[in-house]
This record gives sequence, C-alpha cells and structure tokens, in this order.
Amino acid sequence: MHASASSNATRELEDVKVMEKEKTMHASSNATRELEDVKVHVKLKLAGLWASVMFMFVYVDVIGFYRPGNIEAILKGFMWKFEITQTVLVAGMALMTIPSLMVFLSLALPARANRWTNIVVASLFVPASIFNVIGEPGVFYFWGALIVELALLVLVIRYAWTWPATESRSASVPITSAA
Repeated sequence: MHASASSNATRELEDVKVMEKEKTMHASSNATRELEDVKVHVKLKLAGLWASVMFMFVYVDVIGFYRPGNIEAILKGFMWKFEITQTVLVAGMALMTIPSLMVFLSLALPARANRWTNIVVASLFVPASIFNVIGEPGVFYFWGALIVELALLVLVIRYAWTWPATESRSASVPITSAA
C-alpha cells in the first residue's frame, strides 16, 4: 500500500507541475499582449508640447511659401503686409526663439519656476497665435493650424497648472526631540 500511496503522490505532483506550467504559459501569453506604460514626468510633457508648438509655427510658415504670390512678395521685400526690416526680422526671430527656449526651460527650471513660466508664456502665446491669422480669410490651413496651436498651448497651461504636488519633508517626517 505504501508503494501505491507513493505512486499516487508522484502522479499528483506531476499533475500540479503540469497545471503550474499551463498557468505560467497562459500568464506569459497574456503578458505579451499587455503594453508597458511608463509614467511620463510633467517636464517631459511640457517640453514635447513646446517642441510641437514650434514645429507648427515653422510648418505653417513653410507651407505659406506655396501660396501664390508669397515668394514674389518676399523677393520685393514684403512679408505678409509688412516691409521686411531688421525690426520685423528680429521680432520674428524672437517669436520663434521663445518656444525653442521653452523646450529647454521646461526640462531645466525647478518645479515652481517651471510651472509659472509655462503658464505665463503659453498664455501670452495664445493671443499671439490668434493675431498671426487675423487678415488671412479663406486660408483654411492657417485656421486649422491655429486650432492645433491653441490646443497645444491649452495643454501646456493645463499640465503646468495641474503640476503634481509632493508633500514637503517637514510635513511628512515627524519631529522628535533628542532627549
């Protein structure tokens, strides 16, 4: 009877091993279907948004070269309705430099300064973006780009405004006397 009990125990052990192997195979086949999702820090989100804003500005300008008469106007010294002067060129450069710098500043500034810098600069770019399309009737790509630019700027403001807070050390660590 002892041999029979040992044989039953061996079969049960083998059955358990088979069931564990099937569970492992099932779990690994399910695991391959799940995608890894990494939490992205708000600084990276802001930097990515500013890079997207900058690309939108550049692409709208580049696509604008294909509009009839734009290249001829530039060759005659005019950009839209403005005469091309050093002041206009410096203003255009400044307008493009700000989102370029915001990509870096969003990564480099400390949290509090970063948050407020992003809120203020994005808030100032909203009216600047709207101003850039005023006087462009019937140019649907300009208006489409404006919608995308405004959405990106609103996301910058939202992410900066809802920046996750952490508890301060003094609030989370109890103070004990050294008596």
